[in-house]
Amino acid sequence: MAVTIMQVKPGSIAGRHGIQPGDQLVSINGHKIVDVLDYQYYMTNRYLKILLLRQSGESYEVGVHKGEYDDLGLDFETYLMDRQHSCRNKCIFCFVDQTPKGMRPSLYFKDDDSRMSFFFGNYITLTNMSDEEIDRIIQMKISPINISVHTTNPQLRVQMMANPRAADSLDYLKRLAQGGAKLNTQLVLCPGINDGEELRRTLRDLGEYYPSLQSIACVPVGLTAHREGLYHLEPYTPQQAAQVIEIVTEFSDAMLERHGERVAYAADEFYLKAGLPIPPSEYYGEFNQLENGVGLIALLRQEFLDALELAEDFSGKREVSIATGMAAFLLLEELAGLAMERFPGLQVKVWPIVNDFFGHTITVAGLVTGQDLIAQLRGKDLGSQLLIPSVMLRHEQDKFLDDVTIGEAREALGPIQVLEIDGGVLLDAMLGVGSC
Repeated sequence: MAVTIMQVKPGSIAGRHGIQPGDQLVSINGHKIVDVLDYQYYMTNRYLKILLLRQSGESYEVGVHKGEYDDLGLDFETYLMDRQHSCRNKCIFCFVDQTPKGMRPSLYFKDDDSRMSFFFGNYITLTNMSDEEIDRIIQMKISPINISVHTTNPQLRVQMMANPRAADSLDYLKRLAQGGAKLNTQLVLCPGINDGEELRRTLRDLGEYYPSLQSIACVPVGLTAHREGLYHLEPYTPQQAAQVIEIVTEFSDAMLERHGERVAYAADEFYLKAGLPIPPSEYYGEFNQLENGVGLIALLRQEFLDALELAEDFSGKREVSIATGMAAFLLLEELAGLAMERFPGLQVKVWPIVNDFFGHTITVAGLVTGQDLIAQLRGKDLGSQLLIPSVMLRHEQDKFLDDVTIGEAREALGPIQVLEIDGGVLLDAMLGVGSC
């Protein structure tokens, strides 16, 4: 097996050694190169003996002396150098299965690729991995690994993921921990299924992997209005959400006392559902689970307060609007109020966007669509600028989930500024600092 080289950068190490586009990379220092993990791991050696194949099928070898982190200058057909691994599970809570028809194809792809976990922080289930792949992760000291566990009860995990391998693959957690990998874990909780006593069991089992275990995020199942023919699930009630927080807090308090770290956290959404106050920022330690909505509100609030304290005087007049999902509305309204109190010439209006596209149970800003944004804000007085969080747009920052472009939104609503999720950035945008 070999990977095809699509491009050789001009003037690169590879170019100077006669490597050409269309050649196939077979091995480095005798190690077969299957994908980007192999390539990046073995390329760090200072001397490389590279085996390649010409398009004619003729093999040749190149010897390279280089600095440890010098790049060879090769590009391949894909970043991973082969196809992205897809999920083989049929989870009862899968969000992709709840996506409406007619959207762009990439939104229906179910990623479950360990390489994406390492490079981009994606979560994997371990169910499509082999013993050899686990050994490779340990050998290459790839860390941290982000793992969707959901439950450590083997039979329940099979039931929730509809995959017989869901049980046996739990053994990989122990092997990875013993091999020195740092583990960030995720539990998508479904009322009456893997919470309650099952949650206590899972937390207890995962706690045994400390200190390899870095964090546990407990997040509520996300339910859209598009669940026809799927497993029947109900959203969390305030009472059920409060019970989850109680169980997680009980475990995290014990871990704090025993190890000096809480490790386990309930997602912000549980606190919002339960009507309970979000813990202060210091509660969340290193904020290892921000992507799961754990501590995001506390961090944003603290960053904003710190920035507000250091902000210079603002004597001008400015009116702006902020659009967000229902979940963050009260926080942003509070922060806007603090800014207006400090700066009398500032007017900030916060607009909560109801998710008509996915359903009203979906409240996070990252799932607000362009059509909902436009429909609910068209004709409103938005001031000089509308501020929206970057999570509303895909990675390229050009389109919303429903393929409405940022240009179309601007045409309908006027000037829009896209903001990173950062309290200081938010305050600067309110005040127009750095705006054109």
